[in-house]
Amino acid sequence: MDIKVWMYVIYLAVSVGLTIWVARALSRNGQVFLEEVFADERLARAVNSLLVVGFYLLNLGYVTVAMKHPDPVLTTSQAMEELSLKIGLVLLVLGALHFFNVFALGRYRRSRLRQLATHPPIAPIGRLPMPPAPHSAHPSGPYPVGAQPVGPYPTGPQPLGPQPGAAQPRAAQPGADGPGTNPATR
Repeated sequence: MDIKVWMYVIYLAVSVGLTIWVARALSRNGQVFLEEVFADERLARAVNSLLVVGFYLLNLGYVTVAMKHPDPVLTTSQAMEELSLKIGLVLLVLGALHFFNVFALGRYRRSRLRQLATHPPIAPIGRLPMPPAPHSAHPSGPYPVGAQPVGPYPTGPQPLGPQPGAAQPRAAQPGADGPGTNPATR
């Protein structure tokens, strides 16, 4: 047989072997990654099978297209150089396809996680200034009766009556003016 034919046979054997080995390794180890990306085991298996078929089609198609060598191969060293160039290109294509798949699936996973997130994707830049709290000798709740918060920001409705646990005014306490006096009859 001619040296060029041996080069083609070795090229096909090595390229097809590498394609099958890489496809099986990616399929086996990528299953866990796909289950994380899609959050559904059945869908992950289906996508994994589709990716393997596409991987085989692209790589074996490239191997057969790149097999042709128009120049004559006269020596074994020329055959080795051409063989190493062709196998190197196959390896580069395998690596590029692998990184493209990982990149595309990683982007899909990030967008899916962003949609499921319950918190804002950007941390707050700062805090709004808060009005100072009123100072009272006898704090009795959020605001003592009649006290209003200081500052330009409204804080909502204020309590109208006495707060639970707050000290009542002296005139409203029974018996404050002496024994037998009733504050309701005043």
